[in-house]
Amino acid sequence: MIGDRLIVPINNTSSTGSLAVLVTAELARLTSRDKLICELLAVHHTLTTDQLAEVVFGSLGRARNRLAELHRRGILDRFRHYHRPGTQSWRWTLGPVGAAIRAAAGGEAFPRPATVRAATARLAASPHLDHLIGTNGFFTALHAHARAHPGTRVVRWWSEATCRTATGGAVRPDALGVWADGRRRVPFWLEYDTGTETVARVAAKLSGYAQLAGSPWAALSVLVFTSGGARRETALHAALARAASGTTLNVATATADAGGPAGPVWRRIGHGDRVALADLPAAPVPADDGPDAPP
Repeated sequence: MIGDRLIVPINNTSSTGSLAVLVTAELARLTSRDKLICELLAVHHTLTTDQLAEVVFGSLGRARNRLAELHRRGILDRFRHYHRPGTQSWRWTLGPVGAAIRAAAGGEAFPRPATVRAATARLAASPHLDHLIGTNGFFTALHAHARAHPGTRVVRWWSEATCRTATGGAVRPDALGVWADGRRRVPFWLEYDTGTETVARVAAKLSGYAQLAGSPWAALSVLVFTSGGARRETALHAALARAASGTTLNVATATADAGGPAGPVWRRIGHGDRVALADLPAAPVPADDGPDAPP
């Protein structure tokens, strides 16, 4: 179907032998910002041009220019779907050289270029792609807010895989975050809702979080952020209120239509007015060996 046509540019990096030469050369050329981009993509799989601009550049023009250069050098790959009208923003991933640089830093064997590109193709065709981009966009929006509001920042941004490892698989949130406003720290689990799951299924996820009672993770709020609009949020809020009854969980809902996630968009279960992310319950940040968010 032409509406779903995929555009995946291919560069000329083709052999593991040539990668070793390129990696050695690139290590002398990569800036700290380039390395941060590679780290973000290694952990979070894909980010759009706009999202990388929010986190790393602060300017869409600078982002486009530098990302295009990194793509030309094989550090990054990119894809997008045919979109009409207009043009869809590029989705960026690690390219063969970028993946090899990450492997070298970890003392691992270089992945074959064909393997890296196959992973990009699978991601591009994944039915979960929009959910992943939405989840990542939640955090890049927080980074954008922090750029404009000194004193606020994203202290931690974990992927689903990191959350699963840290909790031993007890819960499977889409992400974990810690938002700072001055000295106040608000840690939270994120459930990003695109409307593809039933309301009952989303609410049932609270049982897993309730089982964390007594652990260092119990104080984290559970945030359900939906892209499905106000009616969807209303239904989710009611179902989550029933599911949270009898627990000590702090649960809040918001819809993307109401504004950015840092603002006064959060409706806490058992409370009235909407509040900003920084006004949700503060709690100690559990000590762990997981990664912090980029500066």
